[in-house]
Amino acid sequence: MRLKQILALAATFIALTTAVRAQEDNTPKWYDTFSLRGYIQARYNAFQSNPNLGCEQCDKSWNGNSSFFIRRARLVFSGQIGKQVFFYFQPDFASSTSGGLNFGQIKDAYFDLGLDSKNEYRIRIGQTKIPYGFENMQSSSVRIPLDRADALNSAFTNERDLGVFFYWAPKEKRELLKNLVKDGLKGSGDFGIFAIGVFNGQTPNQLDQNNELHTVARVTWPFAIGNQIIEPGIQGYTGKFVVPENEISDDVKYTADRNYLDQRVAATFVLYPKPFGIQAEFNVGKGPEFNKQTDSIEVQNLKGGYVTMSYLIKKNDQTFIPFLRAQYYDGGKKHELDARSYKVNDFEFGVEWQPVPQFELVGSYNFSKRRYEDFELPDNYQTGNLLRIQAQLNF
Repeated sequence: MRLKQILALAATFIALTTAVRAQEDNTPKWYDTFSLRGYIQARYNAFQSNPNLGCEQCDKSWNGNSSFFIRRARLVFSGQIGKQVFFYFQPDFASSTSGGLNFGQIKDAYFDLGLDSKNEYRIRIGQTKIPYGFENMQSSSVRIPLDRADALNSAFTNERDLGVFFYWAPKEKRELLKNLVKDGLKGSGDFGIFAIGVFNGQTPNQLDQNNELHTVARVTWPFAIGNQIIEPGIQGYTGKFVVPENEISDDVKYTADRNYLDQRVAATFVLYPKPFGIQAEFNVGKGPEFNKQTDSIEVQNLKGGYVTMSYLIKKNDQTFIPFLRAQYYDGGKKHELDARSYKVNDFEFGVEWQPVPQFELVGSYNFSKRRYEDFELPDNYQTGNLLRIQAQLNF
């Protein structure tokens, strides 16, 4: 009898062990959800009518020399390594310095911690895009114009900083935000319906300089009307920016601690291209800006925005998106020399062609009027036009 009991217990133990192993085998491992993707952008600028016309923040190859230029070469490592833990790491191998091109640099390095079973409430920690401006959050692999507009992009060079952010979005809205990118409708990605966070305020890959954090908040709500999808939004941030000492000319006057008020608010309206699309944003605020009358960096008002119109055409498994954009900006760029003063009036038109999902070709023609002034160039008004071509590989 005792032998039968022992055999029965052994059989039960084996059955339980087998069941546990089967359950473990069906549980996704972190490496099952790990993904690697990326893109490479190669550009060629031609027929630039004014070799002195430049755009330091948007594209350093605006220099009057017709040449090939690798604008971005990025890899994205990401994965849902736990039910409520997601990581994202993106280096770029086309960063430039004063000494050359194509250096490696971290763009994104963060993780999301879900606070509920559906991950509708999330905390994001690390270096990431600041939830300010639809076009700022929109991936450069998705955006139609080759560069972001000055008005909102002047808020943050490279659009990123190091901080902690809270995101909320219902499950169905998160799915919609994901599909707006997946379906080729030029979405901004999932940065929540509501976002609030704190960050250093010195732009990415930089240490904080004043022990005072910036604060940002954003609300957006994409919704459908018939076949169309519309997304209005509003966002704003505030803090104090420390102008880097090595970005100030010797004879320029500035505050003793180099701290300057840095705050903005912006409105966004997006009509996704189904087939006609409109993307428009406008922001106002205050920030450091060079004043050539006093040879000093002062807190001044800023304002500006852009409107991009596009039309999505799908034919014979190919995609064509003709577009045009007008932009305006009047204000400073805090991260450039002497918080360089700008007044921009640009217009461009072009077309994006996708013969296959893995390849895109964009051609655009730019008409530019730019006044950008610092201590070294206090009277610098440049006008001109140029043809720009970009080939992009997605993998």
